[in-house]
Amino acid sequence: MLGSGGARGLRLPAVNGIEGPPSDEGVPDWIAGLGLPGLVDLHTHFLPERVLRKVWDYFDLAGTHYGIEWPIRYRFDEPTRLGVLESLGVRAFAPLVYPHKPGMAEWLNRWALEFGRTTVGAVPTATMYPEPEAADYVAAALDAGARCFKVHVQVGGFDPRDPLLERPWQLLAASGVPVVVHCGHGPLRGEFTGLDVFAEVLERHPGLVTVLAHAGMPEYGRALELARDHPGVYLDTTMVGVAFSERFAPLPSDWAARLLPVADRVVLGSDFPNIPYPYAEQLAAVAGWAGSDERLGIPFLRAVLHDTPARLLGCG
Repeated sequence: MLGSGGARGLRLPAVNGIEGPPSDEGVPDWIAGLGLPGLVDLHTHFLPERVLRKVWDYFDLAGTHYGIEWPIRYRFDEPTRLGVLESLGVRAFAPLVYPHKPGMAEWLNRWALEFGRTTVGAVPTATMYPEPEAADYVAAALDAGARCFKVHVQVGGFDPRDPLLERPWQLLAASGVPVVVHCGHGPLRGEFTGLDVFAEVLERHPGLVTVLAHAGMPEYGRALELARDHPGVYLDTTMVGVAFSERFAPLPSDWAARLLPVADRVVLGSDFPNIPYPYAEQLAAVAGWAGSDERLGIPFLRAVLHDTPARLLGCG
């Protein structure tokens, strides 16, 4: 069920014999050719309908906010969006939620936990915000089976070092549940964005399993340093290396070689459905990295697309 969101004619060259899927429609056969049972996407977004509509309204004004147009590629109703993921061969995904103000996180958690329990392929997720109730609802979400958290420093506009988050970070570090953290400056610099800020959280909570959203875009080098220094730090591929992002946050030319020390800590993320290009384009970008250095190759591609995110989300 790819509909108008499907990619057609995505003609990207093979790199050292490794090529990405030619289109969204070609993704399932491409996955099968890699010997994988499907994709595991650790960075997607499903939200309560009224919240999602507001997010899309914001993207409709991306030219004003970001200075670049951002048409939502998969702007469909929820059943259709779920059908698209199924058609793409996504066998498991983390539907991430995030608040932009106090008083939102707890009810978003209730929604996301229920969505994860009742939706095929989804895992239960949760979020948090610096507020007095945070420790209690983070503990409750963990007890309820949350398998991934999202913390959005940029949208929330908060300091991840806030004392109100000290106990929640402790709980998450003790649990081993991965936290997808958007703390980089992309696409907009915030008061508390920047990987050096979040590095202070990691120093205080060395056991924290962290997935740096968008590979820390645009601070790719600093993200690799954090992953090198902290064995619990992972990078997700969300919007990294695609033509859209290369215009404002290009990867270093030696990106593939620089991934080698952390190749087992790179995970598939897409930002589906809020991307302005075909899903297949993200897969093709990762395939390009795999082909650019023979020390990565197909084993790296399989790990990124399935094995590593499946292990983090506990879905086999």
